[in-house]
Amino acid sequence: MNAPNARDTFRLALPTPAGELRAEIAVPTRLIQVSDIVPVMRSLSEQALVLEEKKHERVGETPSCHKGCAACCRMLVPVSPPEAFALKKTVDQLPAAQRDRILQRLATLQHTLNEAGLLGRLVQLSETRTQLSDEDMEPVNREYYARRLPCPFLDDDVCSLYEARPAACRELLVTSPAEWCQEMDNNPVRTVPVPFRVGTALSLLWATITGGVARLIPLPVALDWAERHAGENSVRHNGATLLQMGVEKILGLLRHKA
Repeated sequence: MNAPNARDTFRLALPTPAGELRAEIAVPTRLIQVSDIVPVMRSLSEQALVLEEKKHERVGETPSCHKGCAACCRMLVPVSPPEAFALKKTVDQLPAAQRDRILQRLATLQHTLNEAGLLGRLVQLSETRTQLSDEDMEPVNREYYARRLPCPFLDDDVCSLYEARPAACRELLVTSPAEWCQEMDNNPVRTVPVPFRVGTALSLLWATITGGVARLIPLPVALDWAERHAGENSVRHNGATLLQMGVEKILGLLRHKA
């Protein structure tokens, strides 16, 4: 019988546009939930983004993002199903006072969205059985951004769940002046290219496991979605198999981008 904390270590090499990413990844030998693979997948995305940052820094394009600018925290953040489960687990385990503050802000946000006629549309997007494209999502993204509604996880324009924040939040870096992000529709904001979107890879992984669509869930309804679908995350899988499937999804995204 394997020890509870036993892990298998794998060495990976991924051909990203900014160079080869070499990583050593450890996954539990025990059976795990699909949400347990989220930190591993995010680490690969972050290492790939570091290669892109270094590539841009060599030509004098340094990311201008800094603590407290928070303009991107008023965009509609897409969350993959495994991330939604992981995020709910994080919130559930917070100290009661912090958890209650977040849930109250979330309830206020949902009330505002309901008044604006957006909440129902976000729920529909989270539950659709139709495969959606970026173009399908763009109208609601624009309507949401126009309202500049702060993320419920913000405390004084600082992310209170920074270590557990979704992949989409980690992947948005700009090299243009940070203040331009306050009006992204009207300023030529320059972003660091994302080698692959790990949220998309996790969504594709989830679709393969469940036989459904590769959905991305709007953050304001992600905790509710995770609660409704909790039983689907109770199924356990071999950690090495999940990693292999996740890497295959990443490689597919890299090939598509090449």
